[in-house]
Amino acid sequence: MSQEKAFLVPVDLIRTVAILGVLLLHAANDLTAQQMNSFEIYRWTVVDVYQSLGRTGVPLFVMLTGALLLQPSKVNEPIRVFLQKRWARIGLPVLFWGAIYFAWGFFVDHQTLTSSSIIQGILTGPSFQFWYIYMLVGLYLLTPVLRIVVAHADQNIMKYFVTLWILGVGIVPFISLLTTFHLDSNVLTITGFVGYYILGLYLLSVQMRRSTLLIFMSLGLILTSIGTYAMAATIGGGQMYFFQEYLSPTLILASVMLFLLLNTIQSPSNPTEKKPKVNSHPKFNKLLSVISENTLPIFLLHVIVLECLQQGYFGFTINGNTINSIIGVPLATAITLFICLAIIVPLKRVPVLKRLLG
Repeated sequence: MSQEKAFLVPVDLIRTVAILGVLLLHAANDLTAQQMNSFEIYRWTVVDVYQSLGRTGVPLFVMLTGALLLQPSKVNEPIRVFLQKRWARIGLPVLFWGAIYFAWGFFVDHQTLTSSSIIQGILTGPSFQFWYIYMLVGLYLLTPVLRIVVAHADQNIMKYFVTLWILGVGIVPFISLLTTFHLDSNVLTITGFVGYYILGLYLLSVQMRRSTLLIFMSLGLILTSIGTYAMAATIGGGQMYFFQEYLSPTLILASVMLFLLLNTIQSPSNPTEKKPKVNSHPKFNKLLSVISENTLPIFLLHVIVLECLQQGYFGFTINGNTINSIIGVPLATAITLFICLAIIVPLKRVPVLKRLLG
């Protein structure tokens, strides 16, 4: 890929959709967990759809990161400079929010803190959403190598890489699920989120009709939801959410199509692009910008906010016992977003806190 792409990525829009997806997923998880024994099939199915849609959030984040960091123009950036920039971006915020979650677990959730639990919390994260940060660090460490690869790769090499990744993480496990046969995992060794990372850059050169993208995105989401329902009704257990895994074939389809669809929309900051505008209203564009600038602290804070909503710490309670999740999931998502912003935005006006919050 020897030259820069001819258009810019609508960063604010993709980041906003991605963080909304993460919030939607975790709001749905919280409410679903309290309803699994109720046998309210219709409500469970609706939440299944919410979860399937929310699962696209993390792939969107990874693809956007790849689109921004793997640009061929950055191939000559020294490794030390690159890592220093990444540390400045996530290092202090992860340490700060990690300490917040250790304190929250001890003082609010009454968890016992021992040297072993603290060490393990540092190694894998003090809260479940920190897995994404550790995965991101892994991609950062690979980035200097991947930059060289993509800078000298033509379209055929990129397609070959992406094909191997999809076969290894999506197709072969799917075949193994449906049959008694399985392929030795050593044959296809390109695994994990590196495929989404490379796709972020590769997809910038892919153009499809918006109607086609919408159809295939909807198909991916529908198959993810139906597949999850079928697995729950038949196999159950740990494999019930196979189709909602980030690397399932149906979720890869939905996430890629959504990324491409969002890329057909003009960024408010780049009015020269020949794409449909996100929204011409300045307040809407300002909201997109504010959310985009604060996706990292929102991502790290939102689990605490969701717990507060569930437990009634704000003076009102939103969970599966107090409100129908058909309404409760999007309501909890919206409330969580605006509470996070109401906390983060004023605090970031303090220079020291701005660096710590992210």
